[in-house]
Amino acid sequence: MKREISILAKLEKELSLKELQIKSLLTITQAINDNVSAEGLFNMYRSFLSWEMGINKMILFIKGDNRWISASQINVDDFYHETLIEACQRFKRLHTVKDDDHEYLKIFDIVIPVFHKNNAIAYALIGGIKDTEDLYNKIQFITTITNIIAVAIENKRLFRKQIKQEGLNKEMELARDFQEALIPKKSFTTEKYEIDTYYQPHFNIGGDYIDYIKFSENRFAVVIADISGKGVAAALLMSNFQAMLQSLIFQYRDLETFVFALNQAVHRTTKSDKFITFFIAEIDTDKMEMSYINAGHFPPLLYTSGKIEELQKGSTIIGAFEKLPFINEGKVKLSSDAMLFCFTDGLVDVTNGSGEYFDEEKLKSHIIENKDKGAAEFNKSIIKELEHFKGANDYVDDIAILTTKIY
Repeated sequence: MKREISILAKLEKELSLKELQIKSLLTITQAINDNVSAEGLFNMYRSFLSWEMGINKMILFIKGDNRWISASQINVDDFYHETLIEACQRFKRLHTVKDDDHEYLKIFDIVIPVFHKNNAIAYALIGGIKDTEDLYNKIQFITTITNIIAVAIENKRLFRKQIKQEGLNKEMELARDFQEALIPKKSFTTEKYEIDTYYQPHFNIGGDYIDYIKFSENRFAVVIADISGKGVAAALLMSNFQAMLQSLIFQYRDLETFVFALNQAVHRTTKSDKFITFFIAEIDTDKMEMSYINAGHFPPLLYTSGKIEELQKGSTIIGAFEKLPFINEGKVKLSSDAMLFCFTDGLVDVTNGSGEYFDEEKLKSHIIENKDKGAAEFNKSIIKELEHFKGANDYVDDIAILTTKIY
């Protein structure tokens, strides 16, 4: 009779445990379906282990975007966290702590790794199970709950990441559209000159800048610049730079004073954290003269009177110093077939399969061979040659081209 009562009591206890497990599982599943916060799920997990499973020592590590996070714990000092996560990452399946494991692991009984698509997303360390009766069943259920919680949190993390990425993609798209609106895309042609531009950012948005400014029927300026850095930060500085340039260009009669003022304006904005290589040329088609300043930019190439000249006179880069240490304005006489070819260094950084660069000597040869073409036709020809030259190689930087043909 006593034996029958004992068996009955045992069955009732097992049934009670099963009911408790099913109730806990339903409660956690419903919480996940109700989109309970990560903190709420962690609290439920801790409460379930502590009060219903009789666990007196636990820590749950969850994989964050950039590091492992101690998401929930019971009676584990923060001092152990960093070492514990390092120690348990070698386990691929449920592990019973042994004598030869790391010293800190020995305060626990089991390690429960959780993997999602072959990637570890969580580790639960469990210790001090008060009631060891039906221990195997308890551990299996704790493992099940741990997996459910960990996968739910991982799905939340991936969802947040996706939303963030979609938001970033939208911001990038808006930034790209805004940047494209700042850069002239069509040829500008008169009886005396033609200007054509080409711009290809390395990513969706870039830090190169090209522009032209018309002062009168016979006088205009062309500008090319390369902002340090990439991505949104460079694009924002580029748009700010364009606004400063457009504001200052009509205030000063000579290029030296203009560039001096432009440098101060950029320096006030960037505090030397960013800098800009910059070239500006002012062309007078009545006088057939060109004045220019090169502020640390890759030297543009000028074809005039049967020769090619590298335009190097000017100053140092814009924005690096509060005051430019020197400014030298260059002046050149133009022939009726002159061509000014401005570009950013992304063009000459292109390589072919043999590791050769599309360097300035190749550019000079192309100019000589195509000097009689108009600006738009010339740009098409050089992009065609560039594509043929690089073959399967990728572009490594933004590429901006501005070609001016004088008639």
